[in-house]
Amino acid sequence: MLYYQIKAQVEQLDVNSISADRKEILQPLIDFIQEKVTQNQIINLNFICTHNSRRSHLSQVWAQTLASYFNIKNVFCYSGGTEATALFPSAAQALQSSGFKISKLSVESNPVYAIKYSETVHPVIGFSKTFDNDFNPTSEFAAIMTCSSADKGCPFIAGAEKRIPMTYEDPKAFDNTPQQAEKYKERSLQIANELKYVFSNIKVK
Repeated sequence: MLYYQIKAQVEQLDVNSISADRKEILQPLIDFIQEKVTQNQIINLNFICTHNSRRSHLSQVWAQTLASYFNIKNVFCYSGGTEATALFPSAAQALQSSGFKISKLSVESNPVYAIKYSETVHPVIGFSKTFDNDFNPTSEFAAIMTCSSADKGCPFIAGAEKRIPMTYEDPKAFDNTPQQAEKYKERSLQIANELKYVFSNIKVK
């Protein structure tokens, strides 16, 4: 059961606002998940962005949350970068504003966060890492490219069963501006809405 505020946020999302062109971009992810569900296999999703600091974390957390919302089992979501930096605080704050409960588990320059969307489910563990970090799967996963620079600069992802470009504009462009919090929330909800569309199209036996 999702926290009430997150559930309410998910229910307010309008998948009908997604353009036909964008739905076409999302279709390969739907197909990958559906094939795994149909074959009763584990679904490993690794969301990849250059610095693993913003878009890839937002995608990882929302994907895990929406799999739970639609009661799709055996979904395990990860994130990584072509380099490791740190989970950017504004990305965490955008998730908090939607009802996620976030605890910092360590205090080094690349802290580890526990990101909870439910009282009864293990939290998502968030920290910046390269996509091939030991924390992430090494085979039988979809590599979902959430930024164009990672998509172009990383043509081969070892072990990936499928590579899916699903890129988003970087909210970093609004860092240190009056619109910073608003733009991070906007990107978070765009990602949430598109992943709601993805998981709402999965047919469970």
